[in-house]
Amino acid sequence: MNQTSILFIVSAPSGAGKTSLLRELFNQDPRLALSVSHTTRAMRPGEQDGVHYHFVDVPTFQSLVAEGAFIEHAQVFDNYYGTSERAVREQLAAGQDVVVEIDWQGARQVRERFPDAVSIFIAPPSIEALRERLGGRGQDSEAVIERRMRDARSELSHYPEYDYLVINDVFEQALRELAAIVGAERLRTPRQAARHQAALSAMLGG
Repeated sequence: MNQTSILFIVSAPSGAGKTSLLRELFNQDPRLALSVSHTTRAMRPGEQDGVHYHFVDVPTFQSLVAEGAFIEHAQVFDNYYGTSERAVREQLAAGQDVVVEIDWQGARQVRERFPDAVSIFIAPPSIEALRERLGGRGQDSEAVIERRMRDARSELSHYPEYDYLVINDVFEQALRELAAIVGAERLRTPRQAARHQAALSAMLGG
């Protein structure tokens, strides 16, 4: 892996605003790239294969699991999701900072393969705000919302496992905090030393 590239793990309960925050962060920061996951769920309106997800059927997904192609994979609700190890390593080797957008189960698996990964958990300001956001989508039945609320509480219980915690109350503030985390990680001494090795060596007379 390129010494200066960073793998970011980002997790959040459904409805916390993770996707919207990351979309804006990517718009602001061209050095960041999203790892496009594989999924067996149906494509939603406006989504594109290979852009939002690699949409595959269950047998194809299971074959990839058997081949060891994923750095993490999990079942979320009634569908399967997985992250291609080859794609992530190629992006990192090219010097790209990469974001994997996964749940806590996947985050644990990625940490085993990439112990230097930086993990960020995004949480809503309250459980009431989360319910309001889920209901405001207008996509899900009350039964689905209730199940998502139960799963959200389970997901939230794992926030202590992450390096950073961002509370998405005011969108602009949460976005600034995410950008600050990315910027601070890029300025860590080992990465800066690798990036500016020649200049630092020259200054030290080496």
